Amino acid sequence: MNIHEATALILCVLIGTVVSGVGSVWVAWVLVQAVMAKYTQHLLSLAAGALLATAFLHLLPEAFEGSQSPRTLFATLLIGILFFFLLDKAELWHHGHEHHHEHQRHEHSGHEHSGHEHHGHTHHATPISGGWTVLFGDSLHCFGDGVLVAAAFMANFQVGLVASLAVWTHEVPHHMGDLVVLRSSSSNPGSAVIKLSIAGAVTVLGGVIGLLLLEGHEAELPYLLTLASSSYIYVSLADLIPQLQKRLSAAQTFAQLLWLATGMAMVAVTSQFR
Repeated sequence: MNIHEATALILCVLIGTVVSGVGSVWVAWVLVQAVMAKYTQHLLSLAAGALLATAFLHLLPEAFEGSQSPRTLFATLLIGILFFFLLDKAELWHHGHEHHHEHQRHEHSGHEHSGHEHHGHTHHATPISGGWTVLFGDSLHCFGDGVLVAAAFMANFQVGLVASLAVWTHEVPHHMGDLVVLRSSSSNPGSAVIKLSIAGAVTVLGGVIGLLLLEGHEAELPYLLTLASSSYIYVSLADLIPQLQKRLSAAQTFAQLLWLATGMAMVAVTSQFR
């Protein structure tokens, strides 16, 4: 490969990973912004379905296509779920610690005001946890996507172009689920798209490292995919689905199931383009 071919390959990988990794985040953000205010509960169902389908219909099947022992990959999945449980605990402790200090500041402020005025004091609902878990898992997922895009462009330009489009297509519904979790787990929902864009930018890092080190290191990718799967499974089952376990009418329950199935179907269909 001469210098011009190498430069063209690097440029193609950079453009492909930026568009598929970061571009998909912003498209997902636009879609979530359009419906978030009115359909928050529906989007929680959509997010749970999308994350579960990403884990079980996309990442795990791809991980198990390799030559690694299924027992080892399942052990990785189990360890990952336990790791994200501990990460979740740390995040809850952090929120509780901040809430404790905030409560002390309000009490101190209340003593300084005459008449014990409390009408301006508002208690905000504690955000759900799961934000750091989603970001960690998404970063691993995006890294794997970057490696795969690099490998595709190394084969030929057409394969790389199709791979980049495929990654972009299946990441949009997946990132919609991520954004719902991040908006709900942060006191500053507007920062969700920035955090997820940074995670999406790891796709570029995966692409660059894929170009440099792909040969001889393909065996590590299934473990990254399995670890990413454990984060999506944990967030779905521990954070999202418990919020949906409410006493609802038959029509509301049907709508909930419909949105859950829609999230799964979106990922299942777009994963076929891979």
